[in-house]
Amino acid sequence: MDTVTALLDDMVAAHGADTAIIYHDQPISFADIEEMGRRAATVLADLGVGAGDRIALWLPNCPAYIALCLGCCRLGAIAVAVNTRFRAVEVSDIVKRSQARIMVMWPGFREIDFPGLLADADEGALSRLETIILYDEGSDTTAVPATFPRAVAHCQRLNYNDLIQCAPYEDDHASPQAGCNIFTTSGTTKAPKFVLHSQEGISRHARLVADGFGYRTSNGALLQMMPLCGVFGFTQIMAGLASGQPTVLTASFDPLETVALAARHHVVNFNATDDMIQSILDASPLDRPLPNVRFVGSAAFATNYAELAERAEARGIKMVGLYGMSEVQALFALQPPDLPLAERIVGGGRPICDAAEVRVRDPDSGTLLGPGEAGELEMKGPSLMKEYYLNPEATAAEMTEDGFLRTGDLGQLTGDGRFLYLQRMGDVLRLGGFLVSPAEIEHHIIGHDSVADSQVVGIKSKQGSIQAVAFVILNPGAEFDEAGLRQHCLDGLARFKAPVRIFALDEFPTTQSANGTKIQRADLRRMANDWVADAVE
Repeated sequence: MDTVTALLDDMVAAHGADTAIIYHDQPISFADIEEMGRRAATVLADLGVGAGDRIALWLPNCPAYIALCLGCCRLGAIAVAVNTRFRAVEVSDIVKRSQARIMVMWPGFREIDFPGLLADADEGALSRLETIILYDEGSDTTAVPATFPRAVAHCQRLNYNDLIQCAPYEDDHASPQAGCNIFTTSGTTKAPKFVLHSQEGISRHARLVADGFGYRTSNGALLQMMPLCGVFGFTQIMAGLASGQPTVLTASFDPLETVALAARHHVVNFNATDDMIQSILDASPLDRPLPNVRFVGSAAFATNYAELAERAEARGIKMVGLYGMSEVQALFALQPPDLPLAERIVGGGRPICDAAEVRVRDPDSGTLLGPGEAGELEMKGPSLMKEYYLNPEATAAEMTEDGFLRTGDLGQLTGDGRFLYLQRMGDVLRLGGFLVSPAEIEHHIIGHDSVADSQVVGIKSKQGSIQAVAFVILNPGAEFDEAGLRQHCLDGLARFKAPVRIFALDEFPTTQSANGTKIQRADLRRMANDWVADAVE
């Protein structure tokens, strides 16, 4: 039976006494992790949790997060991931719409008053919440207030460390098609959608990643820095468990501690966001900060990615492009690590599952496109979500009749069975009647000696056409010359691609998500509209 609990049973049978997790330098065996999951199932079952019930996990990376997810799987319940960076409005929205009965939190984590954050929550939104389970690791109990905010005052409050001293749950109510994990999509003007994955989808993908990324045969540890509340981090921890190799788990990211952990535990596998890699390069004085790491899977979110990859390469860190999203799970595809740098850092790659399919459709004509032609990426495979939870209309809208997910990403196929991620479709610009990726214009602007990084967005002119506006971050000591930069664009790009205005910023607006730091292009579009105003012809 292809379930998460069956996956753990297989790993215990093959590697029971071997180290599965290293947390605060303390090893936890596969057998221990499996028993922790059974005890968590007892805790939840004693609170009346059964098949289909939702449990909100507002926790940082810790073994309890894994145990509770495994406990949910054993009961046929659903773990709802809640980002620790979320605040009252976001948390209450997730709890309300998921109809979670129980929420687990670590009140004093990093000295954050998580219960206090709920003071601004709408009381009605949390009215269905019955129980709050408080987790800690010996932290100061004064971090837990004697009186909780009114929005959750009706909830019973229990201590996880007391509850977990119970007998392991003996039964297994897991089934392949049962939903087990909900991740939230990145919301902008609309509420985030709930992406529900089945046990079969989670367990099969974990095994495929363990093989496809070489975790099972690499004879070393995986370093887990990405938050488990995000699909990137969760996919990675499950693949680590499926590999039979140890995973080093940390509650939060620190660049120097990352380097130290990698050396201390012989880390050979590591995936990270681009800003994490940049922090490691900036903070570590070592010529080779990660000497044992085979490659670092990453993607461009918040940096001049090509320049970062060259810096990393010079210090022994091979960066390789990935592709993933909440709907198909992270680590869906990987660029071949033996490609030249410029090709292997592009998002996308070859799907790690031979049964997965990727195709490209013209967004205007609806026809399928061949290699080298840009359009919307559509994909399906074993890692595909079960549905958008409690939202059949959204599920139907994003799925084709033959079962492919409409990703909303601009991409193209290659002649050798890979695909390239180019841009979010919402960020693609129609300039002069042609679809243009902002990345093309950004790359050209970054080629100017004065520019360290660039972002390009589109705004509507008085006549209704779309025109490009660029934002740049200058190299230290460089003078901003808008006219010179515009001429640089006119000299090297088709005239319709040249930005009508270019503005200098000290930094781009960003936001923290469970999957890393991302540039807020919507904020840049608002700035462009405000600053250009009537100057656009």
